Amino acid sequence: MRKRSLLALAGTATALALTAATPASAAGAVLTTGSAGGTAVAVGDTLTAPLASGTSATFYSSATGTSGVKCTGSQFTAKVTGNPTAPGTATESVTAHTFDSSTCTSNVTGVLGVNGITIDNLPYAATVASDGTLTVTPPSGSVIQATVKLRTLLGSVTCVYRAPGLTGKSGNADSSITFTNQQFTKFSGSSLCFANGFFTAKYAPVTDAGVRVYVN
Repeated sequence: MRKRSLLALAGTATALALTAATPASAAGAVLTTGSAGGTAVAVGDTLTAPLASGTSATFYSSATGTSGVKCTGSQFTAKVTGNPTAPGTATESVTAHTFDSSTCTSNVTGVLGVNGITIDNLPYAATVASDGTLTVTPPSGSVIQATVKLRTLLGSVTCVYRAPGLTGKSGNADSSITFTNQQFTKFSGSSLCFANGFFTAKYAPVTDAGVRVYVN
């Protein structure tokens, strides 16, 4: 009986020793660089991503239509504010989301071109969960807002669109973030501004100082 108790005690001590010898970071962080399960992204690091090669960011008047605005140049920038052990949810602050108006076109009747697209009310808060879900929310009491300036036969027209938030999906295969048919509602603008705008875009690769970022 005593022999069995001593063996049990020894086994417990060994297990505790092994646990103590394993660092808490062994599980890995939600955001890593280099590979899935790689080096943890440091809080304070800046992440950037352009549009995926060969793709466009579109802002169409309906979820199934092709009428609206298309841009082949766009980029977002976000600062990492929290990166816990996976599984979990990392947090970011979206500090910039730009569109190169020289790459934007419109096929809306009466519209000759796009003078600019700006994203207002920045920074936005963003969360990235281990399952790949990305959520973007505006500051308290604010909204996500896009201002689209169009060149028309009647002169310049400004269309303002708003959304309560955005939801996207990250993918490790190409370190991408994809937004699909995220709905904005017209807040102000002329009749040339469609009533709703559905935003679709794929940004890749997401990088930290040039190194690809993965979600775990």
